[in-house]
Amino acid sequence: MTDINDILKIKTNNIKPTRGKILISEPFLVDYYFKRSVVLLAEHNEEGSFGLIINKPVDLRLSDIVKDFPSFDTPIYLGGPVKTDSLYFIHTMGNEIENSMEISEGLFWGGDIEIVKELITIERIDPKEIKFFVGYSGWVSKQLEGELARNSWLVANIKAKDVMEANPDKMWKKTVKNLGGDYAYWTNFPSDPTMN
Repeated sequence: MTDINDILKIKTNNIKPTRGKILISEPFLVDYYFKRSVVLLAEHNEEGSFGLIINKPVDLRLSDIVKDFPSFDTPIYLGGPVKTDSLYFIHTMGNEIENSMEISEGLFWGGDIEIVKELITIERIDPKEIKFFVGYSGWVSKQLEGELARNSWLVANIKAKDVMEANPDKMWKKTVKNLGGDYAYWTNFPSDPTMN
């Protein structure tokens, strides 16, 4: 009988983690936050990594998190286990939101929240152009590399449109299938390995 760890060791890709790439959790990762998650890397350098889980919506409204936030009908996502009392956002608005940092072509992280509020108030921003997160996912220096070496994650490319418009309930399966080859069978594994 083949050991699950042997299967995962065989199935690794060689894409390096960098800003704008995604991390796809291996199928048997059971951590509450990261089980079947897709994490967008907003920063990755020698000091560590910062990312946001982009496929875990939570039952919150912006007004539940930020006092006096204008009404805006958009899902809120659980970005990760760190600083879950803080709000983070990614968007496709570019320089319209000052102090934004470009993550990849057409995709930006952060910026001036007051400008975001104003754009919402005057209806100049569409829910497909911005995503909000409570908390973030963080790794200290070399921690993510260690997790990659243990095959906890695969690294993949993603387009801004797929980040902003994908169905979160289907995103993990879709990103795994997009890897092609032998990875596609990962989607057939039960989310609870004891059910195998």
